[in-house]
Amino acid sequence: MRPRDRILDAAMLVFRRHGFRRSSIEQTAEAAGLTRQALYHHFESKEALFRAVIEHVHESALAAETAAVAAAEKAALGLADILIAGLTARLTQFIASFEGSPHVEELFSEHLLQARDLYQKYAARYAAQGVATIERVCRKQKLSLVRGMSAPELARCVEMAMNGAKAANPGMQPANAFLRDLDIMVRTLVTGALAPPPASRAAKPAAKKTVRKKLRSKTGDRR
Repeated sequence: MRPRDRILDAAMLVFRRHGFRRSSIEQTAEAAGLTRQALYHHFESKEALFRAVIEHVHESALAAETAAVAAAEKAALGLADILIAGLTARLTQFIASFEGSPHVEELFSEHLLQARDLYQKYAARYAAQGVATIERVCRKQKLSLVRGMSAPELARCVEMAMNGAKAANPGMQPANAFLRDLDIMVRTLVTGALAPPPASRAAKPAAKKTVRKKLRSKTGDRR
């Protein structure tokens, strides 16, 4: 394992155990089996180390989402199931990174304070991946979105649903309740965003003709 990777693993352990405020460079150096001077060769401060940990967490979450979406598409699942598979993989990876820590809420809040630019960077990447997934699945499965709804708008609504689930379950805990709420909201969004298939739209006029024909038969109208 490269020294940088060993340091990041040790830092995650220290941050989980002590939170951000009570953690120190010395604790991470000891956990990584390095001297403080050796650790400073890679990271100039605790804040820089924390940012690197957060970036690593986001990269792992993004990779997990990409793999889950690819597997769900290969299995020919519907759009809602594909989106949920990706989100569940992303967030499960994120949750696992801080699992067991009594400082989860502090770490999430420090994430925004110490690495807001990273949060915004990855929020944009998650959104872009969502747009690409929606466009690709709609194209492959010949799905259409309702008038006034676009792939970017649907992806934005999905991310907003995720943030709403986070608000209801701080720190994304308990994980099962958080993911269940997210599942319900995403399915509801996708159901409302998809236009009925052409066959369904064509069936309505046909059904009306059948009703008119029956009424004429009953009344003896031969027109």
